Amino acid sequence: MTTSFDRLWADLEPVGRHAATGGYRRFAWTRTDHDLREWFAAECAARGLDLVEDRAGNQWGWWGDPDRTPGVVIGSHLDSVPDGGAFDGPLGVVSALATVDALREAGLEPDVPIGVVNFVDEEGARFGIACAGSRIITGALDADRARALTDADGVSMAEAWRSAGRDPDTLGRDDETVRRIGRFVELHVEQGKALALAPDGGDDLTDPARAVAIGTDIWPHGRWRIDIPGEANHAGTTRLEDRKDAMLGLAEVVQAARSYAVRLGCVATVGKVDVVPGGVNAIPSHVTAWLDARGRSEHVVHAVVDAVSAEAQRLGASTTEESWTPTTTFDTRLVERLHGILPDAPLLGTGAGHDAGILATHGVATAMLFVRNPTGVSHSPSESATTEDCHHGVTALTAVVTELCTGKDPESMSVAR
Repeated sequence: MTTSFDRLWADLEPVGRHAATGGYRRFAWTRTDHDLREWFAAECAARGLDLVEDRAGNQWGWWGDPDRTPGVVIGSHLDSVPDGGAFDGPLGVVSALATVDALREAGLEPDVPIGVVNFVDEEGARFGIACAGSRIITGALDADRARALTDADGVSMAEAWRSAGRDPDTLGRDDETVRRIGRFVELHVEQGKALALAPDGGDDLTDPARAVAIGTDIWPHGRWRIDIPGEANHAGTTRLEDRKDAMLGLAEVVQAARSYAVRLGCVATVGKVDVVPGGVNAIPSHVTAWLDARGRSEHVVHAVVDAVSAEAQRLGASTTEESWTPTTTFDTRLVERLHGILPDAPLLGTGAGHDAGILATHGVATAMLFVRNPTGVSHSPSESATTEDCHHGVTALTAVVTELCTGKDPESMSVAR
């Protein structure tokens, strides 16, 4: 029999998939995003959840009244990076809806409201700021700055809102929404291979105790824009010694990022570049590159960025910080409680940013669950999770919500998949 999770996943999976690459292009405030939001709204309506939107456009489906008492919230996001994988974000949303189904079928009567959330623009693929939806409602991203952000085509977030039939003047911090969140548990596919590795370093995809992990913290991470100057000229008639090629500066910046990351023990990536004028036969007059840097230590990440910035400055380039998130430790008591509910689950830190991390830094008791990824690959069509492990994730999330909402023994609840 098709499970609740399986049916939900089958309905959602095709939306936004690119035929040529097999990856997903689900970008904020586009037609595809509209279709995803309509899907989420319909699934909330089918479950009798009260659907509300906050001042950033995040969608919340509530079982119970969160204005009476703060609730337990589960969910994640539906947007993607360019040609991203199927599981990053949607796994958490689908698992949250399947968990509501499991709780309902088990006859649960929650003592506190239960919320299912779809955060908007978590990846930042269109406007460049990750976790924009959660940053806006917590005030971490100023409303005026958010409205002024532009995509690669020069379309501002404000203009995108208008095109989507929304009023950008309503965008902004939303303390009322944040107050409704008593505890937030975000389930997410693991974006590395820790759960898929056996103690001897080989692959182990059969151990059910390693199907789901409990998140403990998010490494410090940030994004920086580097503007590299040059001089436009003809590619065929300009002598090499007469050129001021901004692309050569980019090459030095990329090499510096890799070199300092290796030397200091973190990760640094230049994954997005904008070249002006962008002609095959034109020497670039300007290159804008975006540097992503992460590591276990804030000091080390800043040391890498400072070193790369110094190299860029030597080339006449400028470096601007676009976002920075310090080390985020999830709520200790909540993590301990989850470990009591799921005693066999490993504890796992992550280098990937999440909306859970933004909420955690703004006073919300937050934790995460990670579902095993056999390939360890993410932000790629190769991202994966087995159906069995996804079901383990729903079982784990159902056990957690049962305990947090009622105090009942989760083993006494039958879990519908």
